Amino acid sequence: MSQAAPARDKGAANLDVDRFLPILSLMWQIRTFEELAIESQKEGLVLGAIHPSIGQEAVAAGICPNMWRTDLLLSTHRGHGHTLAKGADPLAMMLELFGRAGGTCGGKGGSMHIADFGVGMLGANGVVGANIPIGVGAAHALKLRGASEVAVCIFGDGAINRGPFLEGLNWARVFDLPVLFVCEDNGFSATTRTRSMTGGPGAVARAESLGLPAEEVDGNDVLAVDAAARAAIEAMRRGEGPRLLQCKTYRITGHTAVDPAPYRDPAEVADWRTRCPIARLEAALRMAGVEQARLDALRETAQVDMREVRDTARAADWPDTATAYADVQDIGCPTVRAF
Repeated sequence: MSQAAPARDKGAANLDVDRFLPILSLMWQIRTFEELAIESQKEGLVLGAIHPSIGQEAVAAGICPNMWRTDLLLSTHRGHGHTLAKGADPLAMMLELFGRAGGTCGGKGGSMHIADFGVGMLGANGVVGANIPIGVGAAHALKLRGASEVAVCIFGDGAINRGPFLEGLNWARVFDLPVLFVCEDNGFSATTRTRSMTGGPGAVARAESLGLPAEEVDGNDVLAVDAAARAAIEAMRRGEGPRLLQCKTYRITGHTAVDPAPYRDPAEVADWRTRCPIARLEAALRMAGVEQARLDALRETAQVDMREVRDTARAADWPDTATAYADVQDIGCPTVRAF
């Protein structure tokens, strides 16, 4: 167990069971969706890379339930969990991964560029850190409109060493924008340990140097993530400007679904498996008086539902070839139009 576990367990008897049972169900949906996506890739149903977030479910499930449907979310290439937690239809997401008709982006975006504007999910992004200025721009638009909504931008720890991180946080602070920056810190920048290429204490210190209130939380403790996200989002809705959360977590899989991750010590992975965010929430719910049978039922229901999603997507039609060039902007010859 991590050091944060005792504090969490101490208050487990007073846990809001009605709030966290659906969150547990959501976490099981995220994990099962990704496990099935990995299986489907092995079957040749998914073309292109899949970046699983197995082991990181507490970040998505702790952040997104505190958002309104009309709030705006920006995600990373590791964005399935965030998208599900924001309210996207899992069937439409699986169709998107399979490149089928009915996908959230018509089958054209795939895993790394999944989006669903209908639930305020403005998209995953295959370029590390590129979602940060987009999130800041979305937050600036919200402020100019006088809206009550906020933007949440989730990125990995590798992104803090790229220019958009500094530029985005600075712009958000200067204009007091309603944007929550969430560093989903799993310790790795692809296959390299982030600490080996990061000067100074990291994301929190860098945010604070720009005047943003920032906090580090145990990203495998959904109770801690939920409490920190709720406080940050409520402050932003009151007009108190941007915030940053650094959620310390760990991905159980490699960088991609086909990465065996030989650069990690198996003992390290085994240790992090003992800190499973789903198991920790289940333990807290048991301490709060929830019977194991009820917890098992949530897991089984999520697994059955996600398998049905996978099977339905497998049998779905391919997009009509006539739609191949839909959504593509034709500006003509750039040498004529631009010069």
